[in-house]
Amino acid sequence: MSANMGDVSDVTQDFAIEAWHEDGRWTVARLPDPDDLTHIIDRLKKQQTNGGAVALIAIDEEFFILIRVLGSHISLFLSDATAALDYPVAEELMEIADLPIPEEDEESGPVGHLEILADLGLSGMEISALCDDEELFPDEQLEAIAARLGFGEEFSELLDL
Repeated sequence: MSANMGDVSDVTQDFAIEAWHEDGRWTVARLPDPDDLTHIIDRLKKQQTNGGAVALIAIDEEFFILIRVLGSHISLFLSDATAALDYPVAEELMEIADLPIPEEDEESGPVGHLEILADLGLSGMEISALCDDEELFPDEQLEAIAARLGFGEEFSELLDL
């Protein structure tokens, strides 16, 4: 199969990238299945670093998910709670995080641990502002998060592969 798919949107449609901070630098890697949260959480648990490990997941140009494992603590964030009505992966996140599934007529909005990256320098207010920016697609929101955390260039390179 050719590495060049021709259409860039195919490359960034659904993806999951893990990042971990060790010895003063970030390491990033692509995760195989953006829809398998259990596998992603297991992979993050294997990165035993001081700052823990983070997964940045974009689904169907509709929403993004952040997962952070720090020791035995797992933090989850979903950029749009109403995605749980249409996407099994978002519904699974809501179940893992013990959050209520929204009603059909509820306003969309972020749910979960808003301060998931606060100790790494990205406040919940900044994440919320990114979620509210309707001009940005999930991959662009995640790219902004990666840049703010200090691994934007590595993140972009992985998306271009």
